[in-house]
Amino acid sequence: MSVDNKDREVILSIRHVDISFDTGHKKKLVAVKDATFDIYKGETFALVGESGSGKTTLGRAILRINPCSAGEILFEGKRISGKISREEDRNVVRSIQMIFQDPAASLNERATIEYCVSEGLYNFHLYKDERDRIAKVDKALQDVGLLPEHKSRYPHEFSGGQRQRVGIARAMIMDPKFIVADEPISALDVSIRAQVLNLMNKLKAEKNLTYLFIAHDLSVVRFIADRIAVIHLGEIVEIADSETLFKFPIHPYTVSLLSTVPMPDPIVERTRRHIVYDPSRLDQSGAPRTMREIRPGHFVLATDKEYVGYEERIAGMEAKLLK
Repeated sequence: MSVDNKDREVILSIRHVDISFDTGHKKKLVAVKDATFDIYKGETFALVGESGSGKTTLGRAILRINPCSAGEILFEGKRISGKISREEDRNVVRSIQMIFQDPAASLNERATIEYCVSEGLYNFHLYKDERDRIAKVDKALQDVGLLPEHKSRYPHEFSGGQRQRVGIARAMIMDPKFIVADEPISALDVSIRAQVLNLMNKLKAEKNLTYLFIAHDLSVVRFIADRIAVIHLGEIVEIADSETLFKFPIHPYTVSLLSTVPMPDPIVERTRRHIVYDPSRLDQSGAPRTMREIRPGHFVLATDKEYVGYEERIAGMEAKLLK
């Protein structure tokens, strides 16, 4: 896949990555197939798909939790998948942090907030003395909108939104360069989601962070993402910047996903048609599918025959907008 803007620095590259799991019956479950994309420094790159599509599996592979069965993952130009030195592994752990989906399950209920946030500091000894450690914890809590006195409390004493803020503080205290946010707001009340998203955007700007934002809710992704990759059954089927994907969805699966996004206008919501994805309508000739650039920076997975149809589709959509 070519780069749509050569002036931008690529911080993370996924190159032809397969991830599979042994089922114990001499068969392998292939969770991710031939995933290839770049993430630019300073952007929020969203990975969107329904449950079981391989989003979290790929995110965990970046963190070296899930091994790649093929392909490679590069961070700042260096391979971080497969066997690497202990020093390089520690650098990955410090530079790439994760914000988890369930803020309650990701925090140790028996530990104080101070310990939960300090855990990375302890593991990497990123403090001069106890006074310095406490100051860093206080600063991390204040950065996410909590108070220093909260550090003596336990996770169960906080609401879901506050616990997620603690999870963000725990990640940010490591001064990471890259954050994998695995559905960080899906377990939160609707009223709290915007607060957490605004907080993530604020920290991204202040700390020059890069996000991989994993989600299934396209309405949320539209608010936070610069570019979006759509994944279906382990395959990346479409990649585009956020505005383009919502204006010119090409792959039938993307069209189906977008048709399910709730509309705020009740009249429009009652009258619009939800499109069901039917893979049998794709090219069944067995021809290979590859990622192709249909417009600058807009990629779609297609055979030769499908690509011709997608070109006609996008030309029709552009013509409608010009009328």
